[in-house]
Amino acid sequence: MPDSIHSTMMPVPLSLNHLLERAGTLFAGNEIVSRAPDKSLRRHRYKEFYRRTRALAAALQGLGLKKGDRVATLCWNHHAHLECYFGIPAAGGVMHTLNLRLSPEEIGWIAGDAEDRFLVVDDVLLPLYHQFAKLHRFERVIVFPFSGAAVPAEFTDYEALLGGADPDRFEYAPHGEDDPVAMCYTSGTTGRPKGVVYSHRSTVLHSLVGCLADFWCLRGTDAVLPVTPMFHANSWGLPYAAVMLGTKIVFPGPHMHPEDLLDLMTQEPPTLALGVPTIWMTLIQAYEASLAPGAPNHGRWTLPRGMKSLVGGAAVPESLIRAFAKYDILILQGWGMTETSPLATVSYPRAELQGASDDERFRRASLAGVPVPLVDLRIRGDAGSDQPWDGQSVGEIQVRGPFITGSYHGVGSPEDKFTADQWLRTGDVASIDPLGFVKISDRTKDLIKSGGEWISSVDLENALMAHPAVAEAAVIAIPDAKWGERPLACVVLRPEHKASAEEFAAHLAAKGFVKWQLPERYEFIAAIPRTSTGKFWKMKLREQFAGA
Repeated sequence: MPDSIHSTMMPVPLSLNHLLERAGTLFAGNEIVSRAPDKSLRRHRYKEFYRRTRALAAALQGLGLKKGDRVATLCWNHHAHLECYFGIPAAGGVMHTLNLRLSPEEIGWIAGDAEDRFLVVDDVLLPLYHQFAKLHRFERVIVFPFSGAAVPAEFTDYEALLGGADPDRFEYAPHGEDDPVAMCYTSGTTGRPKGVVYSHRSTVLHSLVGCLADFWCLRGTDAVLPVTPMFHANSWGLPYAAVMLGTKIVFPGPHMHPEDLLDLMTQEPPTLALGVPTIWMTLIQAYEASLAPGAPNHGRWTLPRGMKSLVGGAAVPESLIRAFAKYDILILQGWGMTETSPLATVSYPRAELQGASDDERFRRASLAGVPVPLVDLRIRGDAGSDQPWDGQSVGEIQVRGPFITGSYHGVGSPEDKFTADQWLRTGDVASIDPLGFVKISDRTKDLIKSGGEWISSVDLENALMAHPAVAEAAVIAIPDAKWGERPLACVVLRPEHKASAEEFAAHLAAKGFVKWQLPERYEFIAAIPRTSTGKFWKMKLREQFAGA
């Protein structure tokens, strides 16, 4: 019998520490820009980032941080938050980003559930901290003086803490590639939020896959604008990838309004930006309003032509993709969840579609996209069998892969979230066409069942937002004695625009909707409520119109 054969590859674990060392060695002169609360720009080089991050890690060890201890962050997007991304795991801890847009009660509960030991918080967010401080006691509260003001005496000054540590004598905590590095909680739209814990291995693999040319196509020569909060699924993993490649990062700080982002884009033009659809909707509306002669901001802004924008978190209307295309800006739609790190699919131009018409390209761009490498995806029907990839058959999206969670912190793998063969149940309903493009119909809780037939609120919303009078639209189900449920459309009109229910019905009919699919009624509202991550909060709309 022949001798057995074994791999000759070195058993070197995947590690974020390698990315940090690489950044400090290869990219010392590259730039990190942070927008301060007063809107001034603070500039650092990767050399400073490297030394400050090691100093943070040394300081945390000096405070008694033990392997696996959770260190929470309550911060905007800026350079110090990036230092936490790498410094906390370098010391052996687990970075836990707290969502500053949640209620104080929710933040306090989440910090307690995670058993956070230390907290790093922006000084401008101390009023929020004080609102939940009694709900969870941190051993140490470290305040980053983001505004430049003196840190109150009862807290630890972040800058003084780093200044008292020696980055040259720091030694990385021993670790394996499956050890935890970061932690995020799900949105908790149904039940309590659940903790998802990422590892060195999952984070490095996610970064490598994301940087492939058909997806982020991130390069060292890029300038990245992460509008997606760093507390939302780790800003979709882009900070890790940017450090891996030494990419210039432009952090917007607390300034997320359309006018502020347009100012920043004009001053520091990005080549890649990322954010939820609602951000880009309001941004393009503000920009186009400024083009009118005599407009208040006429001539103030320049859109970065050639920019790519990764958009996710909710369905992207085709009308939004077309609106940016007029200015040579490519919208790339991605789909994923906190549980998937979050990249799972991206809609990119397939080789098979090179000769496709513009209409077909835009239609494809508005789909959730194609599964990325290392992610297995299936559509499971109500009968428990896998649906064919025919573009018509629908079912729940289920996924598995090396950067997809297999359990929740302190909860395990409940049956309503995981199948018997350990695939993640996403709760999203979709079909897949023969080229692998995923078309999400809805969340299971947002589908409308009328007279035994399903109606997709997402399809109705996207069609309504293609109407020139509509700024935003959300569609919900309302009870109906005859049909069980009927769709109600909540519409926000653009300034100085008018439209009637009859006009919208004709518009939807022209888009191919049949009579029974049309909204039963329209409610014209000033704004659509948002979740903490900027998505439409349909639960609030259902509460508001419960008696409709």
